[in-house]
Amino acid sequence: MNTRTRALLAALPLVAALGLAGCTGTAGEAGDMPGMDHGSQAHTESTAGATPADIMFVTMMIPHHEQAVEMADIVLAKDGVDPRVAAIAERIQAAQGPEIERMQGWLEDWGVDPDSAGAGMAHGDGMMTEDDMSALQEADGATAGRLFLEQMVVHHEGAVEMAQAALDDAADAEVLTLAQQVIDDQTAEIAEMRQLAESL
Repeated sequence: MNTRTRALLAALPLVAALGLAGCTGTAGEAGDMPGMDHGSQAHTESTAGATPADIMFVTMMIPHHEQAVEMADIVLAKDGVDPRVAAIAERIQAAQGPEIERMQGWLEDWGVDPDSAGAGMAHGDGMMTEDDMSALQEADGATAGRLFLEQMVVHHEGAVEMAQAALDDAADAEVLTLAQQVIDDQTAEIAEMRQLAESL
């Protein structure tokens, strides 16, 4: 069992509690099915399709995507960035911005507070540190382009790993579709960025 798997397993009870936050009344036995009267009927219906694994994937992937968009913003604001690097950054903006909005909508549908649910989960695999982000911000255009590729490969690898865990454990059909899309798109971009980095 790797470190990430242990971390995900350790987080499951917290995510389960967050997913049930706002429900009133006494929790039923472990065998209770979604839709039983544990509080607001609207809340129960909205969370019926979301498992702890669904919620965990979304609450971890939102800040992960947000950082990728921030990294792209930093690079695109610089002069002297290789046009091929800029094209990848623009593609990441175009893809991950709407995905953030979709995932935020799912949390609303499930009755999960994005702020409380994401607390303590923002530094998943592949997340850049403050020092990493500062280095990218302070670099000149050409250097920033190379650094962006190096950092984003690591960032994408973390996203792919999280998405694979979601495919293994999540249940919501939309979550599973997004997880597969993350794997497909970002695996291809990893190969592209590695190849481009070698040519710079």
